[in-house]
Amino acid sequence: MQSLTLLGLSSVLALLYGLYRRYTRISVAHIPGPPAESFTLGNLREIFQSQAGVPDFRYQHEYGDVVRVKGAFGEDRLLISDPKALQYIFHTSGYGYLKWPERTEISRILMGRGLLWADGDIHRRQRKVMLPGFGAPESKAFVPIFRKVGSELTAQWNDILASSKDQSAVLNVASWLSRTTMDSIGEAAFDYHFGALSNKDNEFMKAYLGLMSDTLGSPTDSGILMQTILPIWALQLMSKYSQRRNLVHARHTEKLANIVTTELVRSKAQALLGGKGNKDILSLLIKANASENAETKLTDEEMLAQMRTILLAGHETSATTLCWVLLELARHKDVQDKLREEIRSTRATLRGSDFSASDLDGMQYLHAVMKESMRFHPALYQNYRQAAADDVLPLSTPIVTSTGETITKLPIPKGMKIIASIAAYNRNKEIFGEDAHEFNPERWFRGAGEKKGPTLGVYGNLLTFAGGVRTCIGWRFALYEVLALAVEIIENFELAVTPEIQRLRREACLVMLPTLEGEQEAGENLPLRITIVQRD
Repeated sequence: MQSLTLLGLSSVLALLYGLYRRYTRISVAHIPGPPAESFTLGNLREIFQSQAGVPDFRYQHEYGDVVRVKGAFGEDRLLISDPKALQYIFHTSGYGYLKWPERTEISRILMGRGLLWADGDIHRRQRKVMLPGFGAPESKAFVPIFRKVGSELTAQWNDILASSKDQSAVLNVASWLSRTTMDSIGEAAFDYHFGALSNKDNEFMKAYLGLMSDTLGSPTDSGILMQTILPIWALQLMSKYSQRRNLVHARHTEKLANIVTTELVRSKAQALLGGKGNKDILSLLIKANASENAETKLTDEEMLAQMRTILLAGHETSATTLCWVLLELARHKDVQDKLREEIRSTRATLRGSDFSASDLDGMQYLHAVMKESMRFHPALYQNYRQAAADDVLPLSTPIVTSTGETITKLPIPKGMKIIASIAAYNRNKEIFGEDAHEFNPERWFRGAGEKKGPTLGVYGNLLTFAGGVRTCIGWRFALYEVLALAVEIIENFELAVTPEIQRLRREACLVMLPTLEGEQEAGENLPLRITIVQRD
């Protein structure tokens, strides 16, 4: 009872302080936006319970690229897809816009105090140590591993299809790709074989499968409210002791991951001392950390957290990205056929050798398909930032306020919570054309995105890998992994949609997972018809 009283008192004090700050700071109340659904939750129910991108696209269409939305108890927030404002937040300001504390706590629960949890000086220090493992040469060197794991997937699919009458079957592609990317991450990042493809009952893989959808998918009203008003220490207590199924799942996964990663760090450190270090990311990370002075080294806890971050964020985002690529290829047979033709033409020049990184780099249509899918279905659809000080955001498009004033710059107060809409920016018509809401790889041959507007992203000027100091450190690794696996699948199989695709959802659970309406609790699911490709 005493702890409940303290919890209630702290919540009341936090609410009173929030009300005081709201009425004594710079206001954005004059910025157009949707009416609140309720005073208690504002627009948060629609933002966090809808399919990924749905509210973003509606707000963008009705109110423009800077939208005032309501948080809990009348709090003003901003949802932004304006290119110049996003460039300022991600690039110009550096660490002037920190992560929301409650989203940071989610990162800690899922991955520990690693790179996706860290901010400011801690993030800068961690990133410096990790960078040597994620350069362009290192990422390209992993392509043979990605190709080998891809061939293992091909072999398993061929075995399944060979026993069918028409060499065809409907497979949950999402589950297969999740296991595939876990194996490729294991070998490239840790020189470790998880066996996720060969053993689908693998306890470690089963723990990670569905972790994102189970932990973050379809939050309840009470869950949204608690994350909004409870202090961080209360959220930490809940994550540690709550018996809610999603938090039990997260703690079980953490336990398994720590057992595996602790042993891997120990063995890699011993190998390095013996002069036998490999070129996997963990070996490079341990070597880089050993050369740092005591003040800038990663702690043991941070080292394990980086590995958990690579495991979850690395395998989940790559698998999800590839899911959406294959879905659009299944939907657009002409695009699939054209891509297969490019792959076969490139294969004909190899004289028996396999595709290398330079071969993947040279396939222009492959990259057009990849950019278009990452634009249309960004694995990470929103980013959450909070102003560290009073500031002024520049705007690409002037805003007409509710008072009739036209402004080209927007003052915002310290503490203002911002939803940077990756989904809406990636469909900004000024940047990507009037057909931005259509899937069309041909747009990349007319320079869409790359030659228009401020510089934001590292690949096609998309915001899919974020930007600035928070650019995804493993973006090259992920790109070559997805390119290599996509080539393997399209070279060997034809893809087609199934009737179940009509129930497909873009599930919003930090990453945008494919699920089926009415079966969200079953986790990610992308049923496609897979057929052995006809050879010339």
